[in-house]
Amino acid sequence: MGAYAAYDAAADSACAVFPANASTTDSAEYLVVLQSAGGTPGDSSGYQVEAVRAVAPPVQVSPRLRAAFAAPHARRAAQASFDRMMLGRARRLTLAPGSAAPRGGAGGVARTITPPMVDSLRAFSVCANADCTVYTPITARVLAVGAHVALFEDTLAPANGFSTADIDSLEQVLDTRVYPLDTLAFGRESDVDSNGVVMVVLTNVVNEMVTASQCTSGGYVTGFFDATDLAPATAAQHNDGEVYFGYVPDPSGTLSCAHSVAEVVGLTPPSFAHEFEYLINFVQHVLVRGAGTEDEWLDEALANYAVELTADSYLPADTTSWIDDVFDNLYYAYQYLAAPDLHFLLDTSNTLPAEDGAGWLYMRYLVDQNGIGITRRLVQTSVTGTANVAQVTGLPFATTAERWAMANWVSDLPGFSPPGELTYTSWSFRAIFADLSQLDPGDFPLGFPLDPTVVTSGSLDLTGTLRAGSGVYLLVHQPARGGADTLHVNAGGTPLPASLVPQFAVIRLQ
Repeated sequence: MGAYAAYDAAADSACAVFPANASTTDSAEYLVVLQSAGGTPGDSSGYQVEAVRAVAPPVQVSPRLRAAFAAPHARRAAQASFDRMMLGRARRLTLAPGSAAPRGGAGGVARTITPPMVDSLRAFSVCANADCTVYTPITARVLAVGAHVALFEDTLAPANGFSTADIDSLEQVLDTRVYPLDTLAFGRESDVDSNGVVMVVLTNVVNEMVTASQCTSGGYVTGFFDATDLAPATAAQHNDGEVYFGYVPDPSGTLSCAHSVAEVVGLTPPSFAHEFEYLINFVQHVLVRGAGTEDEWLDEALANYAVELTADSYLPADTTSWIDDVFDNLYYAYQYLAAPDLHFLLDTSNTLPAEDGAGWLYMRYLVDQNGIGITRRLVQTSVTGTANVAQVTGLPFATTAERWAMANWVSDLPGFSPPGELTYTSWSFRAIFADLSQLDPGDFPLGFPLDPTVVTSGSLDLTGTLRAGSGVYLLVHQPARGGADTLHVNAGGTPLPASLVPQFAVIRLQ
C-alpha cells in the first residue's frame, strides 16, 4: 500500500493487469491515471479504455456542470482571451540578446535615474482592441510615486473616481506589497526608460475594450502588459518603458459596465501581480538572454502563482482580501479537477479558465516539492516549457506530471498516508473545497470535485480525448477474493501516439 509506478502505455500491448485479491477479508484498491505525461502543448488524441470489469454507478459531476466547466466563465473569459493573445504576440517579437538590461543597469555602468514627478503629464499609446490592431493615444497624470511603482490616471477618467485615501492605499499596496513579492519570486524587471519605476497607468481605453453587454456576458479586461513597450524596434510607435495598463473607476458606467472605486482598488493589485510576472518573464527570457518567450502554459502558471503570493501576504490578519485575491485560482482549479479529461495542462492559446487552474495546481505542486526558489530558476533561464521544468527539478517532465496527477487525489486522502513526493504541503484541497461548497454551493457544488470512475464488475468501455499533460482518473476496486482486472488502452483500435508520452500512473490505496 502506498507504492506507485508509471507504465508506458505506448509500448507492447498497452495493458495493465491487476492480479486477483487473495485476501479473504480486505479489499484492494488502486488509483489509475491514464495520462499524457508530456508532448507538444495543445496536442491530443482520442483514447479508448477497455476492461473486463465495469463502472459502478458513479457519483460524478452532472453533464450540465461538466459542460459549464468546459466553457469560459463570464468573470474571466475576456481577460483570459486577451492575455493569451498578448502572450502569442510577444512570441512573435524578434529581439537581439541584451536589448534591455535588468533594472539597475549592466556591467557596473551607472545611469541617471529620473522618476516621474507627481502631477506631471505623460503621453501613452494604448492597445485599444482585442488584437491590438488599433492603438489609442492618451495623456495620463501622475497620481503617486513610490520607490518602485508610479501610479498614473487618464486625464479623461470619469468623475467620482479616486479619493486621496484611495490613491495612497493603492500605491502602497502596489509599491510595498506586490512589487517586492513578484521580484523576489521571479527576478527584476528592466528599466529601459531609466525612470526607476514600473508605470501603472489606469485608463479609459481598458474599460472600453468591451461594451456593457459584452462585459455582462463575457467579462472584462482589468489590465495588461504589452511586450511591444519593451521592444526597441517598436519604441517609436509604443511606450519604450515598463508599463501596466489597467482600468479606471467608472461608478456610473459611462465607458462600459460600471466599476466602483472599491472594485478597482481591490482588483488592480492581483491583476498587476499577474501581469507583472509576464513582464519579468519576458525581460529575463527575451531581453536579457536573447531566448524565446516562455511557453504560454508555464508563463500563465507562474502568473497565477504570483496572484496567490499576493493573496497569502494578507494572512493571517485579513482573510477577506486573501479569499478575494485567491478565489479565481481556487475556482479554476476546482473546474479542472471536476473534469480533468476535458482539459489540457500543456495548453496553447486556450481561454478555458480550467486550464489556468491546471497550471496553478501544477506550479503549486512544484513549489511545494522543490521550494520557493524554483520560480526564479524557471524564469531566469533561456530554456522554456517542459524542458525548463525538467532542468530545474532534475527530473523528467513525465515524472513530475505523473506524481502531480496522483497527488491531486492522494495528497489529503482520508485514512491514507501518501509518499511525500505525492503531496501538496501548502494546501489541503479537500478541506478548502468542502468549506467553499458549504459557503458557495453554486460555484462549488461538490465537497471535492475530482471523482474517478470506479471499476468494480462486468465490462468497461470508456472513450474520450487524451490531452497533453492531463489525464483520466480510475479507481480499480477489488473486494475480498476479487478476481483479476485487466485494463487495455488504445486510440480506437490503434496505439496511442508516443508523442503524447501516454502512461498508466498507478498507486495502491488499499
